[in-house]
Amino acid sequence: MNARSQSSVPNEAESTRVSFPALFLPAYVIAGLLPVLVGYSSAAAIVFQAAEAAGATHAGIASWMWALGIGMGVGTFALSLRYRAPVIVAWSTPGAALLATSLPGATMAEAIGAFLFSSALLTLCGITGLFDRIMRFVPGSLAAAMLAGVLVPFVLGVFPALTSEMPIVGIMFVVYLAGRRWLSSSAIPLTFVAGIAVAALSGQIRIAGEDLTWAGSIAVPLATMPSFEVATLIGIGVPLFIVTMASQNLPGVAVLRAHGYRVPASPLVGWTGALGLALGPFGGYAFNLSAVTASIAMGDDVHPDTARRYPAGYWCGIFYVLAGIFGGAVAVAFAAFPRELVAAIAGLALLGTVAASLKSMVEDDADREAAMITFAVTASGISLFTIGSAFWGIVIGLAVHRMMRGRRRTAVAG
Repeated sequence: MNARSQSSVPNEAESTRVSFPALFLPAYVIAGLLPVLVGYSSAAAIVFQAAEAAGATHAGIASWMWALGIGMGVGTFALSLRYRAPVIVAWSTPGAALLATSLPGATMAEAIGAFLFSSALLTLCGITGLFDRIMRFVPGSLAAAMLAGVLVPFVLGVFPALTSEMPIVGIMFVVYLAGRRWLSSSAIPLTFVAGIAVAALSGQIRIAGEDLTWAGSIAVPLATMPSFEVATLIGIGVPLFIVTMASQNLPGVAVLRAHGYRVPASPLVGWTGALGLALGPFGGYAFNLSAVTASIAMGDDVHPDTARRYPAGYWCGIFYVLAGIFGGAVAVAFAAFPRELVAAIAGLALLGTVAASLKSMVEDDADREAAMITFAVTASGISLFTIGSAFWGIVIGLAVHRMMRGRRRTAVAG
């Protein structure tokens, strides 16, 4: 993180307030839209699979998307407003993958019971302050290393997209570099608009007539009474809680810390759990802090001052709510965009964050080796016991950190 970002402390000075007209600056709007675009385009299919595994009908799937969109939107807007920081709430993508393989054989009522049980555990972690106590053990260099490991595949994804779709991604890359040189704060919005324009002019944004009919539909929430079966709670609810905490909330807090936001972690986790309790019966299976897409709303491209980036959270919340209400339109839009366009804008938007994280992770000589191991394990993408690489990166990195600290103490004593 650069010195300019470190000099501004979010949530303290009244001078950091953004005026009402400034809330509508394109940088804020685009920074709020991109997390929704990337999140839905990369993981919505997994959520659909999870809903189908639970036996959801088309109306039931629409209810799931409504609950998830409303929960993410309300949570993101409210927490960003409360803490004056771009706090992005997301669905649990690893959780959806877990459900897609675990739910077949369970009834919808049993699945809802497992959702509520997992959310209750998340809420308990927030109320008791347990999550904050866990985060105090994570050095900043290791948090930055984990963040870099989580995000670097997105940055690397720009160049395969460039080779497979040269006109769109090539022009986006040129516009991005030009924007960084002459219009730094507008580089990402200009790049996104350029990509859409080239895709449209080349006929690569296609919407069929039947899709337009589906796009006009509004999702209707359908509640299901839960059934609390012990086997389902242990076999699905507990693993869902673990992967949401380990693979999502832990790196989600690390993202906030790496960008200089010192908002308390436990209340954030508690509120995401409460959202799950409220919306679980409608299909809101798990809510958590965003790990990857949140970085898009926190970079220097949003605003040079860290403390003035929070309006991106407002816009992200608004777009999430719209995505929940107009689930059909969202699905059509994401299907219409070329995948290369989405991959390119995500990677370019995260480039500055990855660079800052890499710089932070090697600044402390004493923790450099542990940080590099954390980065390598996280970037490897390994998954053990259905828990993602971000968790294992931190666990192994902390073990190396403790071991090296013990070695240094022994050397000093000798």
